[in-house]
Amino acid sequence: MSSLQTRSHGDYTVGWICALPTEMAAAQGMLDEHHAVLPPRTQDNNNYAFGRIGDHNVVVACLPLGVMGTISAAIVANQMLSTFTRLRFGLMVGIGGGVPSEEHDIRLGDVVVSKPTGSYGGVIQYDFGKTVQEGKFTRMGSLNRPPDVLLTALANLEAKHMMEGHELAKYLREMMEKYPMNAQFTHPGIQYDSLYKAEYDHPSGQVTCEKCEGTQLVDREPRPSVDPFIHYGLIASGDQVMRHGATRNRLRGELKVLCFEMEAAGLMDCFPCLVIRGVCDYADSHKNKRWQRYAAATAAAYAKNLLNIIPGNQVTGTRTAIEATEENKSNSRDKHDDQNLHQHNHFSGNFNTSGGKAFYGGTYNSGGGPMSF
Repeated sequence: MSSLQTRSHGDYTVGWICALPTEMAAAQGMLDEHHAVLPPRTQDNNNYAFGRIGDHNVVVACLPLGVMGTISAAIVANQMLSTFTRLRFGLMVGIGGGVPSEEHDIRLGDVVVSKPTGSYGGVIQYDFGKTVQEGKFTRMGSLNRPPDVLLTALANLEAKHMMEGHELAKYLREMMEKYPMNAQFTHPGIQYDSLYKAEYDHPSGQVTCEKCEGTQLVDREPRPSVDPFIHYGLIASGDQVMRHGATRNRLRGELKVLCFEMEAAGLMDCFPCLVIRGVCDYADSHKNKRWQRYAAATAAAYAKNLLNIIPGNQVTGTRTAIEATEENKSNSRDKHDDQNLHQHNHFSGNFNTSGGKAFYGGTYNSGGGPMSF
């Protein structure tokens, strides 16, 4: 440990958050160098790992063991920001449930990256809303999008991958060379990648899919290699595990999401960040843990690929995550005040045009008391 470099809290510009120890192990496996541990500030209960990727000093934190969900993620993020006040952005990196479709041929081990789409910032909190007439569920609110420094890097990286291919396999190989004991982070084999029809549920009481009916498998074209594909789009986040194929497909139709996970919705409005998920199952009743380590590794490899194309001075030259969050909150308050003003400055009543002469019978509310007409 004495040979490790020691940095100060203010030297760290990237916060990397994981939900599971498997994901944190993959994150540490991607570090180009490790740094000595720094003590957290008062009332920060996180336990950190420190290091460098490319030009960036990275601090890594994991959610408390067995305590997952959006609230836990928000607490970890806020405590991280209280200790590392010079962070510019965050990465939420780990595993998720893929949502395959004809348009998006998602396979186990692939990577899904949050991308702003339509009115959504990249992540949808699909279980937050209200139930209205006829039992219809209406989703409420929208979450912030990632900062521009990440979105411009995403555009560059996606274009680079189109022309040259990605470097995920290289980073995975380098991790295995540094940590040969991590054999469980390798590809499990395509024979274990089975997608069943959405309406076919896993047999009750069976741990594996050995007794699942082969006739219920979805027929898919073989890929030329086992290297992961990368998909960009909306990620659905909520506090419940998605493991039902029919519900997965229904929400896919409603929201056009590519992946389900359980933490990102707790981060987007308190920590400007990007969400990167390795697909470890298909969010259906056939899900198991066989692909979790490899999926965690592919997500971490993509995060490393992304950081390696962002110049260090571009990150240090941007506002801090705390400053960006405060500005977002201020803009949100201003928008809310404008909406309230619009609601208060309105007429109530009916125009009467009888006899060809128009007059208004009612009141005008200017916010300072009604005026009668």
